[in-house]
Amino acid sequence: MLQTLLVEDDVDLATTIVEYLELESVLCDYAATGSAGLRLALGNEYDAIMLDLNLPLLDGLSLCERLRREGNDTPVLMLTARERLEDKLAGFAVGTDDYLVKPFELRELAARLRALAQRRSGQVRVLRYADLVM
Repeated sequence: MLQTLLVEDDVDLATTIVEYLELESVLCDYAATGSAGLRLALGNEYDAIMLDLNLPLLDGLSLCERLRREGNDTPVLMLTARERLEDKLAGFAVGTDDYLVKPFELRELAARLRALAQRRSGQVRVLRYADLVM
């Protein structure tokens, strides 16, 4: 069973996603703000993280960038209504692994999460072992 984190400020959409993914054997922790999502992402192990771009308190780009800077290589899937190429490129520049534009099919979301969970991001710039940080 996959363990994921959804960071989305639209509660109705988040509820729909969480309920559907549960049917697909994907468990979701949920945060409605970027700062809450960051705390969950840094404090737990996830197979994948889903981030909205427009989040209160800490936007999805900044959250993803911070995760990568902290050495977190959990695959990140951006879920957003921003469909311009510039928005997608900005997401990839900060370390997102995939980008899905709203509205999307829930079956596609589940398939992308499974594909992402099978590999790690590979974008980590920090290595840690006990007290050693490189």
